[in-house]
Amino acid sequence: MALVLSGRKFARVVRSSLLERVNALSGPPPGLTVIMVGDDPASRVYVGAKEKACKKVGFNSRIVSLPEETTEGQILDLINELNSDDSVHGILVQLPLPAHVSVDRIASAVLPEKDVDGFHPVNVGRLWRGEDGLFPCTPSGIVGLLHHHQIPLSGKNALIVGRSNIVGKPMAALLLRENCTVSIAHSRTSNLIEQCRRADLLVVAVGRAEMVNADWVKPGAVVVDVGMNRNSEGKLVGDVDYNSVSSVCSAITPVPGGVGPLTIAFLLENTLLARTRLLT
Repeated sequence: MALVLSGRKFARVVRSSLLERVNALSGPPPGLTVIMVGDDPASRVYVGAKEKACKKVGFNSRIVSLPEETTEGQILDLINELNSDDSVHGILVQLPLPAHVSVDRIASAVLPEKDVDGFHPVNVGRLWRGEDGLFPCTPSGIVGLLHHHQIPLSGKNALIVGRSNIVGKPMAALLLRENCTVSIAHSRTSNLIEQCRRADLLVVAVGRAEMVNADWVKPGAVVVDVGMNRNSEGKLVGDVDYNSVSSVCSAITPVPGGVGPLTIAFLLENTLLARTRLLT
């Protein structure tokens, strides 16, 4: 039977460690400001969860809610103010943004030292150069989860299915740091199933409900499912068919309760790290 890699349980471990470290701080607690533009229901729920998590570990949390019609210039002005605010250690701009706002320009406006999403070009460069920086929360959480379960990574063949700037690409960079041999696959990859079958570590982040089944997976592989979808019955499922794949792999993340809880936990980690570096 496959080992269940519970992100929910690991996130509790991370939060407990964060609370201890925050209580031991001298000076102000970490401060996180989240900017939300518009009233996307999923974003509203997610931002609320971030605020709740901040309070549990003693962070100062602030949500700035802006109307849908807020201009890009107004958002940039707000970011500039937050960049100069010494009480703000982390700035996060919640996605998605309205169509009239450039995600790239907004991401580039946040001070790299306060960029707790890890999307600023400077932090992206630091990631790929093997330097210290603030890196995307979901991939960082995945590596943390694998370390927590003492899953060997060095020398393993890792395949990431998905090439987004949020998960796929930074996941590749972080696994290279772990001495994995890394490949990235996507919708135009030839012989995708055969590629997946060769992977010792398979990370799936494509947004297609239960696309990967047992026939795609090398026996004994470790499978990380980043997907979050609704199937035809309205049930929350991942990109991996959990029931079939768990019969052939050695370890697997469930959906829900796998990768999802790690994103907020490592957002908090990034915020504490940012605070530490800004005040050093």
